[in-house]
Amino acid sequence: MSTAADLPLCSAGRGAGRSCAPSVPEAVQALVLDFDGVLGDTVGQHEDALRAALRPYGVALDSGWYRRHVGLSIHDLLAALPGGQSLPHDEIVQRSRGHLLASVNTLMPIPCVVELLRQTRRAGLPCAVASGASRLLVDPGLDALSLTDMFAAVVRREDVGRGKPDPELFLTAARRLGVAPEHCLAVDDAPDGIRSARAAGMHVITVIDGHLAPAGEDPVPLGPTESIR
Repeated sequence: MSTAADLPLCSAGRGAGRSCAPSVPEAVQALVLDFDGVLGDTVGQHEDALRAALRPYGVALDSGWYRRHVGLSIHDLLAALPGGQSLPHDEIVQRSRGHLLASVNTLMPIPCVVELLRQTRRAGLPCAVASGASRLLVDPGLDALSLTDMFAAVVRREDVGRGKPDPELFLTAARRLGVAPEHCLAVDDAPDGIRSARAAGMHVITVIDGHLAPAGEDPVPLGPTESIR
């Protein structure tokens, strides 16, 4: 298992002392990260696990549909899945989580995001996780990546009444950090997660093909730099 210090750094955008992590505006006082597809490279694992869990019920999971709904908890996914309302949700959730927990120690990080996290912590800014997934998956995933101690707060789907795209997950993370949402930088890879962070009033960037990138229109420009300040 890798330690945080041993995790690989992203080489994208490097050269001349530049890193792949973006500079953070002075107004930003905290970092709030999604887990799946942001800290951990889990999207393929989650899709495969859900597909396997649905197979005994004769339901085929469309990859395009799944990718459009990445970021939702499995309960919310099943509620949104065409024809999913009639399925035995608890059984499917148990099957899917079993597949995921069996492979948690093979989980790999998203290096650019880990580099941004390191820079933020070196600058003395607090960090939180705001994930639509269950604590049964988020907590072992953070442990597998040896990142648990990097976060002052971890908010999972059970900790709030409404999941993404509602802003409650991100607002709860900001409140636990004691930082106003408008002073937080959020990183999420899914459309619902980006909408959630924007609705919370945070600055937002995303992850595309393993690299940090602008999430459409954002009020504060972000660019690659050598350090967070």
